[in-house]
Amino acid sequence: MKSRLLIILCCILSAAGCDQSTSGTTSGDPDTKPKLVLQLNWKAEPQFGGFYAALVHGEYTKHHLEIDVKEGGAGVPTIDMLAAGTVKFAVVSGDEIILARARGKKIVGLFAVYQTHPQGIMTRTNRGFKDIGDVFKAEGTLAMEQGLPYSDFLKDKYGFEKVKIVPSPFGDLSLFRADENYSMQCFVTSEPLAAKKLGLDVQTFLIADSGYNPYATVLATTDEYVKENRPAVRAMLTAVRAGWDRYLTDPAATNAAMGKINQTMDAQTFIDSADAQQVLIATTDTATAGVGSMTKKRWQTLAEQMVALKVIESAPPAAECFVDPATLSGN
Repeated sequence: MKSRLLIILCCILSAAGCDQSTSGTTSGDPDTKPKLVLQLNWKAEPQFGGFYAALVHGEYTKHHLEIDVKEGGAGVPTIDMLAAGTVKFAVVSGDEIILARARGKKIVGLFAVYQTHPQGIMTRTNRGFKDIGDVFKAEGTLAMEQGLPYSDFLKDKYGFEKVKIVPSPFGDLSLFRADENYSMQCFVTSEPLAAKKLGLDVQTFLIADSGYNPYATVLATTDEYVKENRPAVRAMLTAVRAGWDRYLTDPAATNAAMGKINQTMDAQTFIDSADAQQVLIATTDTATAGVGSMTKKRWQTLAEQMVALKVIESAPPAAECFVDPATLSGN
């Protein structure tokens, strides 16, 4: 009986030790590496290049972190995973953070990869459209998710009276290839490249050009985690920024590493996608403030737009939606 109680006690103590090692809390020992998961919301592709570059080039290890970068996919609920504490870091979108905070989930942005949102609309060049508004002035079909903030914004601004809205094919180009009057939502770093490989002459219009431009591919965590683990958050930000600086300068080694994980994307597409996203990540603002930087003004504008669209009833304070790195000094 005593031996059985001793075994149970040892198991409890062992479990407690495991919980502590994965909590993300750093000790005074610089060799302590908290084991943390960074959950992505899609597959290993160039939009996450800097996060993988930090792994490939040892930036996480350099800053005493042990990071497991996990691929995502369609429907992976990264916001909910953060809110539930399942993971400590995850990639989300800016409007997801606004919506989460409006619903009482204290998610906070740390680093915004895309300063210009990569969501766009892809059409055939021979339709002669000059701007995104033309897509909604001409008869035809537009494959797009409805009920999302950006689609609500487009409907409110341009109207959907002429164009027929159908569900998004999520990257499947079969209908786009068959029907010249078929347009579709896309990431400008993805579907247009695939269409061109098929020999299709396409043009893309950024939804950001319509006036709706939330930060995208945002590294996020929770208010609670920031409060209780400032050294780990500071180290994560430093490592991620270094990773993105490396990837934007020379993505070759990281592309090769991601290619082993995501074997559905060929080497040339990795190169082309990394090149296409450069202008969306490195802007005049990041030249001054640094890659991944965010501003209160941008968050305020987004929150006000979401209120106007009736996505949320009231706007959460913009300053609470993101972390200013300058506030992370100290323990």
